[in-house]
Parts: sequence; C-alpha cells; structure tokens
Amino acid sequence: MTPFTAEILGTFFLILIGGGVVANVVLTGTNGQNGGWIVITTAWALAVYIGVVVAGPHSGAHLNPAVSIGLALAGKFDWGQVAPYVGAQFIGAMLGAFFVWLFYRDHFLKTEDGALKRAVFCTSPAVRNYASNFFSEVIGTFVLLYAVFSFTDANIADSGQVVGLGSLGAIPVTFVVWAIGLALGGTTGYAINPARDLGPRIIHALLPIPGKAGNDWSYAWVPVAGPIVGAGLAAALFVWLN
Repeated sequence: MTPFTAEILGTFFLILIGGGVVANVVLTGTNGQNGGWIVITTAWALAVYIGVVVAGPHSGAHLNPAVSIGLALAGKFDWGQVAPYVGAQFIGAMLGAFFVWLFYRDHFLKTEDGALKRAVFCTSPAVRNYASNFFSEVIGTFVLLYAVFSFTDANIADSGQVVGLGSLGAIPVTFVVWAIGLALGGTTGYAINPARDLGPRIIHALLPIPGKAGNDWSYAWVPVAGPIVGAGLAAALFVWLN
C-alpha cells in the first residue's frame, strides 16, 4: 500500500465512522437517535483510532491537512509530500461521506429537518460569531497538533520512514481527540480538520437529498482556515521551545 492510498483509506474510515455516528444520533428513526454529545465525541475519537491503525504503518496516518501542514511547517515533513497527502485526505473524506449517506439513506428520507441532514456532513456553529468560531477552531487544532508534537519527536529517520500520527500509537491520539471534543467541541463541532469538513460539505452539495438545507458556504472557510492557523501556531511554539 502506498502512502497516498493509505491516507485515502484511513480518512475514509475516519469519516465513515465519524459521520456515521452523527447520522445515528440526529437522523429520524435510527436506534441511536438522540444519543447525545458523549456518543458523538466517543465515536469520533474511536474513528481516529481506526483511521490511524489502518493508515499508520504506510503513511504515518496524518488523515488531516492541518497535521501534514503543521509537520511541514515545523520542518518534520517534506513539503513535496504535502499536496499528495492533502489530496488523498480529501478523496477519502468525500468517499466516507458518500458511504454514510448511502448507509443511512432511508433515515435521510425520514428526516424532515434539513439542518440535521447537513450536520451529518459538516460542522456549524452553536452561536454564529465568525471571530469566535474561528478562534475555537484555531485553539482546538492547536491542542491537537501540540499534543502530536509532544508525543513524538517527529523526526524523519535516515531510512526515510514517514513520521506522523502513526508514530504515536493510535490510543494516545484517540484520547486527545476525545478530550478536545468533550471540552472544546461545543462551540463549532470541532472540525479541527479541513478535509473532514470541506470534503463532506461538497458531497452534501452534490447529493440528491430531498429537503436538505443549504450548504452554508459563508461559514465553510472557518473549519478550513482555523485548523491551518492552529497547526501553524502549534508548530511555531514547538520549534521555539525545542
């Protein structure tokens, strides 16, 4: 398996499980309807676990453009690899979102609230204040990336071994993502990953979902720009302190 394929597959599993739990909780008539925030944050954390286990040995399991960019900014990942990794992450995220829709198609048809249908694919703020929403995504991603840097020295070995989330082991990352969701996720839904939000948002726009809400493109920049800035700040602080 190539790193490109691994990033596609790992991100696919991330979104299949992460988007799947949102569908299970918010769509009408599922066995998990109204399961609540604990269910959502726990499954998203375990989605990261699955993605890292699948992709880690082959790509380092970035699964997130903010991780790839943050590592590159810190001089720990080859900039020439960033674009292929990000492209693979978007492909995987879009495929994952499509299969969530396919899996829960009957429940999408039963659900009347278009905003709930959109929530399966992408995030939206609890209180719409773009400055605050941007700040939330910056801080959430900052915590994620600084934890990544702290778990490993993130050095690329002489053998050329890829370094990323896979070098940390899946369990520590799972707990970090879970903690971010529980503590910092209530304001924006903690995208903390541009591919996780924008890729499925595009799929939402393309799919023929009856009664769906608009795609909220006016907000879509927040879960893209915020995580990238947060990753950059984490990289800068880590390099400065080390």
